[in-house]
Amino acid sequence: MIFTKTLKFLSHNPALNLMDITSKVNGVIKQSKVKDGQVLVFARHTTSAILLQENEPRLHRDLDKFLHKLTPKDHNLYEHTNSPDHIEDKAPNGHSHCANVVLGASEIIPLLGGKLLLGTYQRIFFAELDRARNREVVVQVMGE
Repeated sequence: MIFTKTLKFLSHNPALNLMDITSKVNGVIKQSKVKDGQVLVFARHTTSAILLQENEPRLHRDLDKFLHKLTPKDHNLYEHTNSPDHIEDKAPNGHSHCANVVLGASEIIPLLGGKLLLGTYQRIFFAELDRARNREVVVQVMGE
């Protein structure tokens, strides 16, 4: 059986904003009635990410510093910022696209007995890498 649901929400500033969506994913699992299988969590945007991480504020600040070193918000570094086809909102966000490449857009988590097989401190996070806006995360539960 495959059960798919899209979570819709407004993300928040500033980038990097980590939103714990574990309880929302658990809600989808409950709706699916799937007991054993796997769960795909997928961000439908190229300036956001999905990650498994501990919910500890100091660690989140460390991740933010780490990403800023890898993908600084210096708009002069990125060709995407001045690309002629970048006309939707003219937001300089090349750094956000690069951070997405580092973190990734999805995670797959095993499911056993209707429960996510997360480690003791693992939580599922939606990472806003750009700015506040409407976002969608697809949760697909596969199994029996």
